[in-house]
Order: sequence, then structure tokens, then C-alpha cells
Amino acid sequence: MITSEQQEKLRGWFAGRLPDDLFEELVEVTVDREEITVIGRVPEPRLVEDAPAAEREAAVQGRIQEFRERTRDARIAVARDAEHRYGRKVSWGVECGSERALFTHVAAPVMTRLRQPERQVLDTLIAGGVARSRSDALAWCVRLVQRHTDDWLAELRESLEHVQRVRAQGPDAEPEDTPADEE
Repeated sequence: MITSEQQEKLRGWFAGRLPDDLFEELVEVTVDREEITVIGRVPEPRLVEDAPAAEREAAVQGRIQEFRERTRDARIAVARDAEHRYGRKVSWGVECGSERALFTHVAAPVMTRLRQPERQVLDTLIAGGVARSRSDALAWCVRLVQRHTDDWLAELRESLEHVQRVRAQGPDAEPEDTPADEE
């Protein structure tokens, strides 16, 4: 788990390292054990005010594709520096209008042991056509939980950060410079 201070430093490093003209705005930098995901905002295409929805959607998709191709070399250079510095793969994405697109991302395998009732849930999702495999079904379940528990997960993450700060102040922590006790 990364602390909020580490997250701020990571975001600051990317803000300083990214070329000024890469994004309009650095929207989000997230990190876990395997990956850093960097998402920036790119300008929407200029269209007539009353352009049809299909035209807007196609224009946004075209802008995202153009950005991906045009900035590939710059993004690779930043990713190499970050991967060397932080020991994690870097993934990229953009926001354009209301659309969010990830270009690359790590799909890390996760092993788990499930009892029969839990396996039956996954098998039901497969039988219902929701997922192709138990792995897909499990990923679907995780996305569902994530979608419906964002507030709870945010509170849990804040609690974990507090625990890390308290541990850092424990008996094994490096002593701070304090004035000698007077006798």
C-alpha cells in the first residue's frame, strides 16, 4: 500500500517529467504493486455546435487515436525513466470529453482458493453468458464490487494510511532530532 505522501511525490514526479505539451491536464496517477497508470486530458476536437452524436463520438475516437500515435515516443521515454525509478510498469490513458480510454495496462494474474458455493457463483456467471471463464467471472465480480463500494474502499484506504503512519512512529522508527532531556 502506498501512502498519500508517496502518491503525491509520484504525481509530482510525473507532473515535472511529462513534456509540457503532452496533456492539457494531468488527471490521475494511480499506483499498485505492479503498475503506475497515468491519465491525462487531451483537447476535444472542434466541431460545429449542433454536430450529431455519432459525429462527436467518431471525432473523439479519432482524437484519442491521433494522440496515441503522435505521442508514443515521448510516452515511452517517460515510462522507461519511471520504470527504472519506481520498479513498476507504466500504463497510459486519456480523457477526451466524457470518454476515457486506456492504451496499455497490466493484467496481473491473481490466485485464489474458493469453496464450492463461491465457485458456483462464478459458474453461474459463465452459464449465463456474463463471463467466458472463472477468471473472467471473478474479474467481473471485482468490478461490480468496485463500482458499488467506492466510498467504503476510499475510507478503508485512508485507514490503512493511518495505520502506516502509526507504525512508522513505533519503537523501531528512526529517532528524530530532539533536545537532550534535562536532568
